[in-house]
Amino acid sequence: MNSLIRLELTRALRNRKFLFFSVIYPSVLFLIIAGNADSTTKVPGTGLTLPTYMMVSMASFGALTAVLMGNSERIAKEREGGWVRQLRLTTLPGRGYVLAKTASAAVVSLPSIVIVFVVAAAVKDVRLDAWQWLALTGAIWAGSLVFAALGVALGYLASGDAVRPITMITYFGLSMLGGLWMPTTTFPDWLQDIAEWLPTHAYAALGQAIEQSRAPHVQDLVVLVVSFALFAGGAAWLYRKDTLKA
Repeated sequence: MNSLIRLELTRALRNRKFLFFSVIYPSVLFLIIAGNADSTTKVPGTGLTLPTYMMVSMASFGALTAVLMGNSERIAKEREGGWVRQLRLTTLPGRGYVLAKTASAAVVSLPSIVIVFVVAAAVKDVRLDAWQWLALTGAIWAGSLVFAALGVALGYLASGDAVRPITMITYFGLSMLGGLWMPTTTFPDWLQDIAEWLPTHAYAALGQAIEQSRAPHVQDLVVLVVSFALFAGGAAWLYRKDTLKA
């Protein structure tokens, strides 16, 4: 299994297009959105400045990109190409394949988080306590596992041709409606009510709670735990179903 993890990491790090969109693109978006914002005006309902608010949103977006986009399409294509079937003939357990995919995506997601933080601190003068920087990094990195499970599920749900549009719709829908691209306080009331139950909204809310030096809302934790259970359970069921077909 260790050899497969190393192989997946090597493949991910050699994919320049994937690295750009998962590592560099979130920082570029952060500068576009928060570039002209001052350091005093607060986002309504949050008590955070726009650069501070968007720093967490874009770090979460970068991690989401790495674990969701990096897993789903690759798994679907490897299933169709016979690579997964060949691995089943080895001693590698099924969970080892899933773990290798998740580990490679998680390694790539960490730089995307850190680079957004560095850009926010250097360009927009975002300042937090040392414990907050560490807690933010850990919370966003760990929370990305929710979407890694979703990526695996999508990879086993669709064929190689169909997985990309399904993943893109899921990816952009969760990003926009979850408030990763703009504060949900700018949404109409009915849309805000929907956004509060999306895992991406709860994901970013964890980081915002750390920035505000308060405990996260119970609802956000419940949404993330339930989402992870659903995505991981769906991925496991789809994997077993795919195994029976092989």
